[in-house]
Parts: sequence; structure tokens; C-alpha cells
Amino acid sequence: MQAIILAAGMGRRLKKLTENQPKCMVTVNGIPMIERMMKQLDHFHLDRIIIVTGHKGEELQSFISSLPLSTPVTYIDNPVYKTTNNIYSLYLAKDQLLKDDTILLESDLIFEQEVLTQIINNPYPNLALVAHFESWMDGTVVLLDEQDNIMKFLTRKDFRFEDIHSYYKTVNIYKFSRNFSTTHYVPFLEAYSKALGNNEYYEQVLKVISLLDDHDLKATRLENGFWYEIDDEQDLDIAESIFTDSQSRLSRLSKRFGGYWRYPGLLDFCYLVNPYFPNSRFMGEIKASFEALTTSYPSGLEVNNLLAAKSLGLDRNHVLTGNGAAELIKPLLHSFKNAVGVLRPSFEEYGACSQNPVYFSVATPDYTYTAQDIMDFYNDMELDALVLVNPDNPTGNYIPKKDVLSLARYCKARSITLILDESFIDFSSAEESPSLMCQEILDEYTNLVLIKSISKSYGVPGLRLGLLTCSDPEIISLVRKELPIWNINSLAEYFLQIFEKYQSDYQEALDHFKRTREKLYQSLHSIRQLKLYPSQANFIMCEITDGCLATQIAELLLNRYNILVKDLSHKPGMEGREIIRIAVRTEADNERLADALKHILR
Repeated sequence: MQAIILAAGMGRRLKKLTENQPKCMVTVNGIPMIERMMKQLDHFHLDRIIIVTGHKGEELQSFISSLPLSTPVTYIDNPVYKTTNNIYSLYLAKDQLLKDDTILLESDLIFEQEVLTQIINNPYPNLALVAHFESWMDGTVVLLDEQDNIMKFLTRKDFRFEDIHSYYKTVNIYKFSRNFSTTHYVPFLEAYSKALGNNEYYEQVLKVISLLDDHDLKATRLENGFWYEIDDEQDLDIAESIFTDSQSRLSRLSKRFGGYWRYPGLLDFCYLVNPYFPNSRFMGEIKASFEALTTSYPSGLEVNNLLAAKSLGLDRNHVLTGNGAAELIKPLLHSFKNAVGVLRPSFEEYGACSQNPVYFSVATPDYTYTAQDIMDFYNDMELDALVLVNPDNPTGNYIPKKDVLSLARYCKARSITLILDESFIDFSSAEESPSLMCQEILDEYTNLVLIKSISKSYGVPGLRLGLLTCSDPEIISLVRKELPIWNINSLAEYFLQIFEKYQSDYQEALDHFKRTREKLYQSLHSIRQLKLYPSQANFIMCEITDGCLATQIAELLLNRYNILVKDLSHKPGMEGREIIRIAVRTEADNERLADALKHILR
């Protein structure tokens, strides 16, 4: 068996990175892609590796000759690489295809060893390695039958996004037997090139062959291992966070703060949402208006404030909408020149945005605290404002409504603005109506500012939508003047517009969520090495008690099971404690996480 690598392309989308070197010599975490691929192929003791070169071909040959390889390497030059595509590169290697069974690869791929092992060790002679199509993917797509026969290679005009659940993306690694190349591929390759020219793709030949009754080409669905195709700088950035050492992967991924749909199969237990809302009916209405929403300007801030106030049953002059709660937190906290009371551990954004934060470090072993604890700590201090996240993040600590009202009275008597973040309040099952977000309370406590992130309980973090409510016109004015006219997009505006119709669906989703949270709690509670902290939010905080490090557990979950959790061991106020935070997802996802933890901690 031999390998043929197509490496003639210029890699224009990688810009300066390919000006003075071939695309396949771009490094991923310091290792050129071609070096990694050559060493992986060398492991299989192939008869030869044939590389079709083009752009900076001499540099590529010189580099490969410096690698410690046992497999013979030969080169074929594509002198017209600037004006041809990969079909011509493969056409130049057609005589080699006729000599032996072949593994065909594109040089801009990076993959784990087991990816290559799967196709090479598969006994079927003619295979395309494929992965289930994800929305971020681009390139050749196929349809398969139940026996993994390739029914169709889809063109762009055939592609329908509503059908992606049935699509498979080619990984751009193929296995052709010598016989298949002789009877099928090379004859069609020659005919196709002569008829349609050399600025095409070799997969188009496979598309024609797939129309034959006896084409004998099957797919093998990728089972294990990561892979990525690197076409531009964003691809390279993502690849560097995947193909790194096990210790760095968690850190690199965590620093991205989202965008995890681009990571194949990653199960995100780090970021906090509602797994049961929006429901399919709600999403159907959003999708039905998607074209109009994406091609239209959103309304200005005042209109969106009205929409939010209508949904909440509040005075429109007491409500501000933000591009996420973070957009509202920053100008609000910046407006206070003197001391601001902030709890720790809690959501760090409040302290980071305060000019003079005064921290109340919760010192109890279980991170619980009461309204009275807060009042006692700050009793002798002069504060401009006091921040409370209730339920708190990441501890899940909950203060009952009557006690929060006592804290509001305490602050009012001392001319302290109480900033109450209720982003997680809807997840609470502690009492019937835990929220302070009602007009009567706002009218009574003009010193009360309520913040709510819509991402959390409403399950729409991609919309970036947050709310601020307060009956003090001065505070509203201070924050409003820092906001642009168009600060939320049309999708977020439409969410506010239609949400009222789905209030009952939302309540059903919350009830379902609370049952799911309890099941997850019980499942995790059965793991002897975990100490769980009661939570009224959409996550559960777990302390590891058997001497393992939280970072170590988080790394094992990511590297072995492709599960991302929040490592809290370095969070301010939690140093020295081996704690992770686990989001509550669907029951199936939760079961997968619990099983992974049981295997790691057994």
C-alpha cells in the first residue's frame, strides 16, 4: 500500500502564513501539518509516500528530507498549480494510482492517529472516510444508505440545510484499491479532466462514479479521534486548541468563552443555559421569520425597552435592554465612585467593573451565607452600592425573598444602591415567587437595581440579551447614555416581541428542569468521592474529596470523554479547594457525564 498526498495548493486564505512556505508547512502548536502527517503515515510501514507539490515545492521537499522517516518518499511536481485545482494534481499522479492500493490525503488535514488507523485497517478495499455533518463544516458532502454505500455526492445546489441530519462530510482521506483505480477512478479522471478542464476537484470524479450501479465505493463513518481541515486563520486557531497536549487543551478551550459548536462532539457542561427552552414551537416561529429578521434593522433602544417592559409587566421607563447583561453591568458599576460591596466567590464581572470593590469573602466551608451575614460584614462601612447574585454563581447559594427584602431595606436606610442579579432566580424551587422583579417592589425600593441575563433561564445565550430594571430615573439615565441606539439585534428583539405567548411553555420547561436537576444531583451523590453543594441554580458545584485535583478531573473529562466542565480551583475566593461546576443539561447528557465521572473516580 502507498499514500498519495496532494500538496500543490497555495493556501491563499491563510494569507501571510503561506507567502513563503507551502500550506502544509503551516504549524499547529509548533509542528508543521506535513511533519505530523508524514510521521503518522510512517507508522504503517507503507511501500512509499508520493507527494504532489506545487507552491514552494522545493522548500517542502527540503523540509521532508530532514525528517527521520523509514518510508521512501517521491515527488511529482505540478508546474501550473496557480491555475489548476486538485483534480490536476491527482491527474499527474494517475500512473502511481495504477501501481498499488492507495491512501489518498489532502495535505491541509490534521488528525489523530486513530483516524488514519480506522480507514487503513478496514478490510473493505475502497473507502471514503466520513464524519457526521456539523453546521460549521464546508466541503464535499455525501448521502449514505444503511450499508454505508455512497448514494450521492451532493453539489452546492443539492445541499439543503434542513436535511443536514442525514448528511456526512468527507474527511478528505480515501482508500482506493489498485483494481478500483484501474477500472473506475483513473479512466473517469482522464475523461473528466479532458472534458471539463483542470480547474476542478477530484471528488467530482467520485460523484460521477457514484452514479454507476457497480461503483464499489463505500464510506466508513468516523468512530473515534479528532480531525480538522485548515483553510484559514480561524481553522488554524481552532485546531491549535484541539491538537495540543492534554494539560493545555482545557486552558485553551476555556479561554475561548464559547463558540463550542465548532468542536466536533464536544459536550458543554461549562456554560449555563436551560436545556428545555426554547421549545421546538418557539424555535419554529423564530426560524419562520429568520430571513426578515436578518435582512432588517432592529428597532432602537427605546422600542426594545418597551418590549421588555411589556413582557415583564413593568413601567417602560424603568427598563433597559442590553447586549447581554455584561453590557449593562459595566456602565452601572462604573457610575459608583466610592466603595462597592461585592461577595466572593461570585460572578467576577461585578468586582472587575467596580472602581473600588470591597470584597466579603465567604469563609464558611460550604460557601453558604445569609442576608444577615452580609449586613454584619458591611455594617461599619460606607458603601455606594452592594451587589448580590441570588442564587449565586458558582455556589448556588440562595437567600429567601423575605431576607433579600430585609437587605433592600437595610440598604435603603443607608442610601446604598442594592444591585440584585436574578439571572438564575427562575431555576429556584425554594419558594413560590422568589423574584423581586415586580413594579410594586421597584416603586418601594428606588435604591434597588435588578439585573437579569436572558441567556441563562431562557436558554438563548447566542442572542446576547440582558435586562436592567430600576425605578430611580438617575440610575436609568446614567446607564442609558452609555448604550448605543441599536444595541441588540433583530433576533433578540423578536424574542422579546413573542415571548409572552410562550409563558406557559416556559413554566413547563422550568418544571421539567427542576426534576432533571434533582435526578442529576442524586446520580452524582452516589459517587463517593464527590461532595455536592445544594443549588437553586442551573448547575451543581462538586468538591473532589479523594485527593484528586479539580484541574486533573476536568482535563480527564475533556480528553477522554470530550466533556467540558468548569474548573473552579483557581477562582478568587475558592483557591485551594478542588471544586468543579457542572451545568444541568438534558437527562441523556447528564447520564453521560455521570457515567464518565464514575469511571474516572472509581
